[in-house]
Amino acid sequence: MSSDAPVGARPPAGKTFFGHPRALSTLFLTEMWERFSFYGMRAILVLYLTATVADGGLGIGESTANAVYGSYNAMVYLMALPGGWVADRLIGARRSVLWGGVVIAAGHYVMAIPTGWSVFAGMTLIVLGTGLLKPNISTMVGDLYERDSPRRDAGFSIFYMGINLGAFIAPLVTGFLGEKVNWHLGFGAAAVGMTFGVLQYVAGRRNLGDAGARPADPLLGADRRRALTRAGIAVGVLLLALLVLLLAGWFTVDTVVNLLAVVTVLVTVGYFARILTDREISDTERSRMKAYVWLFVFAAAFWLIYDQAGSVLNIFAADRTDRNVAGFTFPASWLQSVNPILIIIGAPLAAWLWLRLGHRVSTPTKFAVGLVLNGLSFVLMAAAARAAVGGDLVSPWWLVAVYAIQVAGELSLSPVGLSATTKLAPVKYASQMLGLWFLATAVGDAIGGQVARLAESWSQSTYFLTFGLASVVLGLAAVMFTRQIRGLMAGIH
Repeated sequence: MSSDAPVGARPPAGKTFFGHPRALSTLFLTEMWERFSFYGMRAILVLYLTATVADGGLGIGESTANAVYGSYNAMVYLMALPGGWVADRLIGARRSVLWGGVVIAAGHYVMAIPTGWSVFAGMTLIVLGTGLLKPNISTMVGDLYERDSPRRDAGFSIFYMGINLGAFIAPLVTGFLGEKVNWHLGFGAAAVGMTFGVLQYVAGRRNLGDAGARPADPLLGADRRRALTRAGIAVGVLLLALLVLLLAGWFTVDTVVNLLAVVTVLVTVGYFARILTDREISDTERSRMKAYVWLFVFAAAFWLIYDQAGSVLNIFAADRTDRNVAGFTFPASWLQSVNPILIIIGAPLAAWLWLRLGHRVSTPTKFAVGLVLNGLSFVLMAAAARAAVGGDLVSPWWLVAVYAIQVAGELSLSPVGLSATTKLAPVKYASQMLGLWFLATAVGDAIGGQVARLAESWSQSTYFLTFGLASVVLGLAAVMFTRQIRGLMAGIH
C-alpha cells in the first residue's frame, strides 16, 4: 500500500482545512463516520449475542460470544492485506474506499434486519468492506503531502482525531438505542452513520484531485487475468470448505470461529516466512525483520488483552457494575466511549513525552512499558472482580481506571509500533508492511477471542489476575532482552 503520491497527485489548491489540504476534511469525515459505524456496532455486539431471546438477543453463551467478537475483530484487520492489494494492483485507493464504504453500510443495514441470521451475514459484509476502506483511506491521507512535508505528521494527527471522535460518539448513540429500545435499531444507527460517510465522500471527491485515483502498481493484461483467476480459485476453495462443513453437520458458530482463528495465525506465519526467506532482501534487512518478529509478538500479546474491552469487560460492565445515576441506569456500552476520549486527551501528551525523551528510550522499551501497563490494568480488574463477588455491583470508576491504564499502554506501543514498522521494513516490502502491522492486531484478537472463553469457566478474579500477570512478566522479559533486540534492529532506534 503505497503512501507516496505519484507526480501530480496533489489535490487542487484553494480552501484549506485547518491549514491543510481541503481533501483532508473529506477523508477526516469519511473515517469519522466509518469508525462511528464500526465502534457503534462493536459496543453492543457481545451484549446482543448474550442477551436472552426474550430480551431480543440471540441467547448465545458468553464463551462463544467472546470468541465471535475476537474472530470478527481479527478478520477486520486480516482483510487489510487483500484490501491493500486490490487498491495497489487493481482499482486504486479512491474507488476502494468508496466501495468499501458502500459494502460496510450494506452490512450494517443487514444487521438491522430483526432476524437471527442477519448479524452474521452483516458482519461478513462489514469485514469485507472494512478491508477495502481502512488501509486505503490512510494511504490517501499520505497522498495529500510530499513525503518529507513538515505538515504530513500534523495531517495524520488531525485524521487520528477523526477516528477517536467517531469512536467516542458511537457507543453513546448505538448503546442507548440498542440497550434501551431495540438491538437492531442500534445496528441501524451504525448503518446511517456509514451512509453519511459515503455521501459526504462522494460529495467531496472534487477536493481529492488525483490522490488515490489510480493503482500504485497496476496489474495489466495476462498478469491481471492470472491474478483474478487465482483469487477466484481461492474464493471457490473457501466456499467449498464451507459447503463441506455444512454437509458434514459441522457448520456451527464455534467451528467457524475456531477455523478463522487458525487461518489468521497460519497466514501470519506464512507471511513472515516469505519475507525472512526472500533472497532479495539484504542481511541487514533480514536482521531488522527478526527484530520486528519480537515486536510483532509483543504487539499481538498487547491486543489480546486490550481488545477484550468490547467483550469480557463489556459483559462485566453490564452484569457487575452499578450504572444508576440519579435514577437513570445508563447503558453498559456507554463505558466504551471512555477509551477514545482518553486517547484524544492523552495522544498530544504522549507525543510531547516521546519527543522530550528522544532516543534515550528505545522502541523495545516502549513496547515493554505498554505490556506492563496493559497487564496492570487486568490486575486492577481482578480486584474489581473480587469486589463484585456475591452479586455486589461495583462502581463504574473501576472500569474507567482500567481503561485509563490501558490507554497509557496503547500510547506507549501503538503509534511507536506503526513508526517502527515503516523504519524496519525491507525496501521490497515497504508498501505491504502496514498490512503486516494490522496482522498483529488480527492475531491478538483471534487468540484473545479463544482465551476469552475461559472467562466463563474460571472465576473472574482468577481470569484477570492470570492474564494480567502474564502480560507484566512478558513486559519485564522484553526489558531484559532490549539490548539483543536493538542489536537486531541494526541502527534503528
